[in-house]
Amino acid sequence: MSDPLRHHGGNLAAARARYGDGPWLDLSTGINPVPWPVPVDLDVDLGPLPDPSLLADLETAAAAHFGLVPEQVCAIPGSEMGLRLLGQLLGGSAYHRVPGYRTHGAAFADSLPLSADGPVSGDAALLLANPNNPCGTLRDRAALEAMLAERTAAGGWLIVDEAFADAHPEASIAPLVNDTRRLIVFRSFGKFFGLAGLRLGFVLAPRLILARYRALLGDWPIDASALAIGTRAYRDRAWIEATRTALSARASTFDRLLETHGLLPGGKSPLFRLASHPDAAAIFERLAQAHILVRPFDYAPRWLRFGVPADAAALDRVDRALRHG
Repeated sequence: MSDPLRHHGGNLAAARARYGDGPWLDLSTGINPVPWPVPVDLDVDLGPLPDPSLLADLETAAAAHFGLVPEQVCAIPGSEMGLRLLGQLLGGSAYHRVPGYRTHGAAFADSLPLSADGPVSGDAALLLANPNNPCGTLRDRAALEAMLAERTAAGGWLIVDEAFADAHPEASIAPLVNDTRRLIVFRSFGKFFGLAGLRLGFVLAPRLILARYRALLGDWPIDASALAIGTRAYRDRAWIEATRTALSARASTFDRLLETHGLLPGGKSPLFRLASHPDAAAIFERLAQAHILVRPFDYAPRWLRFGVPADAAALDRVDRALRHG
């Protein structure tokens, strides 16, 4: 049986079972630790079924954030669900970039792993993340456009998981989605806005593909709380811009801390850092004993992925655990 702590981040239940209860600091995910502040006066009526106009409002607000028109946007209950439905809705075969998100390999029944430099053959779809998870590799839009041209010429699709792209709007290929391009983009609400429990995501695609999603998901795919919070958050431009700046500053501060302990951070995403160390397993244990959870990897024993701590107190706690055990 595989180790649940090496399977995915956020598995605090398994961490508590192994290392005991207490005030855990969960740095095993790439979720913003300073979430969008849900207004106390947000009025959500959970009695009736959500009005269809509320879904339209959410998709309009999200589309503006993505640099896209609402007709190319479909809200879904979490981008992971959208990815898992993709293979049966799109059909055909695919390649998925590795290392990467485990769900990418499960999206298509016929999917092959592909290294960063590997070629894609035939008319298969290519599925990748930008920025990549867990490495944090960031491709610029020009590189993605070249991939799109190559896949289009071969009769295939380019599918880009932009779950961590909110901090990198200049690299997003989402604005290029339209009915004439063989391009599908997934976006996640929970990571950048720090509200992963809301389970809200989006498919950006040609309308023919979105119609298939809507037919499968039904008339009320998003609950009333997610509709209200998502719409208000995407329209909070001041918070979004301030958060992009704050995330970058916190990541730079955290990089310096990791470097003082011989952990060389990598990746461009300010929501997480991937570090490599020959004693990664021992460092993981030291942190876990101090009730700090980071992400180890079964396929890369030298790797540890750290979510970026929220504040000075969390930074100090990591520093003390790394310094003294």
